Amino acid sequence: MEPTNNRFGGGSTDTLLHPLIAVVLCVTIILIFIIPRRHLLLPLLLSIFLIPKSQVVLFAGLHFTVARIICLSVLARILVARASRRGMSATGMTTVDRLFVAWHLIYLVNFSVQWMEPQAFIKACGDLLDACAGYFVLRLLIQDKEDITRAIRVFGVIAAIAGVCMINEQITGANIFEKLGGMPPTTIRDGRIRSQASFAVFLTAGAFGSTLPPLLLWLWPERKQRPIALLGLLGATAMTITCHASTSLTSYVAGLVGLCCWPLRRSMRVVRWGIVGLLLTLHLVMNGPVWSIIEKIDLTGSSSSYHRYMLIDNFIRHWDDWILIGFRDYDKWGFTMWDLGNQYVAEGLTGGVVAFGLFIWVITRSFGSVGAARRRVSGNRREEWRLWCIGSALFAHVISNFGIGYFDQVAMAWYAVLCVIAASVTYRGSARKTVETPDDRRPPTDAALAMQPA
Repeated sequence: MEPTNNRFGGGSTDTLLHPLIAVVLCVTIILIFIIPRRHLLLPLLLSIFLIPKSQVVLFAGLHFTVARIICLSVLARILVARASRRGMSATGMTTVDRLFVAWHLIYLVNFSVQWMEPQAFIKACGDLLDACAGYFVLRLLIQDKEDITRAIRVFGVIAAIAGVCMINEQITGANIFEKLGGMPPTTIRDGRIRSQASFAVFLTAGAFGSTLPPLLLWLWPERKQRPIALLGLLGATAMTITCHASTSLTSYVAGLVGLCCWPLRRSMRVVRWGIVGLLLTLHLVMNGPVWSIIEKIDLTGSSSSYHRYMLIDNFIRHWDDWILIGFRDYDKWGFTMWDLGNQYVAEGLTGGVVAFGLFIWVITRSFGSVGAARRRVSGNRREEWRLWCIGSALFAHVISNFGIGYFDQVAMAWYAVLCVIAASVTYRGSARKTVETPDDRRPPTDAALAMQPA
């Protein structure tokens, strides 16, 4: 049976804020208003990812999570400083920015129309605030190569801290973040502890860790950044393993596969059409539909792969239920169908075909932006590789979305990848294409390969 508070977010009926978190929140807000802009990413990301979403302030019947308060504080700092006079960012409003806003506005309208209840509208407004505030705060703070480096370095620190906490959870059977209150007890399935650290569930913890490695490898070309990159890689790997989820392992492998496709970077059109052809062929020769392959993916021995398959199967077979404005009674499709463990299915059911299409468009447009940026630096192998790492991180998220819906801190990690891509459009390479020679394969100097803003 579906939990009664599942659709409208649920949450505490009173303020739940541990004294330690209250102090950290106050210090973070003070830092936001006094430190230079280039350092804002550190308190912003650390507070959002290492403070559980269950820590919340209830005001006038509305829930204000720590992440929501922090993002609003950063936006207030920007308004006070009149930073908006320079425009939204170094590149202005991009197509992805506009698609992002349209996507969440469509969700707000369609979800509210589905339910025609005040609580549904309030919940949808809260989701819109979280998404847009989180996304545009990161867009304002990640604008060039230096900002990208700072953001990834902070993610490396977060992964290292969370990885240690999740390993400790495996050893002791207790999550240290439970002491703050509001956290669910550690999940144990088939005798295995599924660590989650500060995240709402083990799946989102695993999704965060498993999608980070390609992004952390962005730091590798610079020798002085390698220690933090290595530390982050170890933490991200620990997070992926200790959550014991097939979704996380699959997206981790997907990121590595994306990196391994580097030699094929100039033939990706052929690779993409080859994948389409392979899927069509499998659909024709398999006993079941091609998406039933998901049912066979069980890398831990205790995965809910059949549930993921049935979600997609019902989503496709009942297309006429949700295609207009979404569908609110999907829980009647079958056992545990209320659990939307697939971001693509969740977008269609909560926002209809328009929201679903905009979500896909954001992804495809982001891939296109990475490809265009890589072509602009053609001949500059170091920066081509870095952009390839960003594209591989995006691919890891695409695969991760098949097994989980992003609803807690991991959504900010997803927004960060989109913002890094938006910042990468300022890359530019030599206008003259060069022919690669054996000397070109040697690591060039940092000065020769410094990225310049467009």
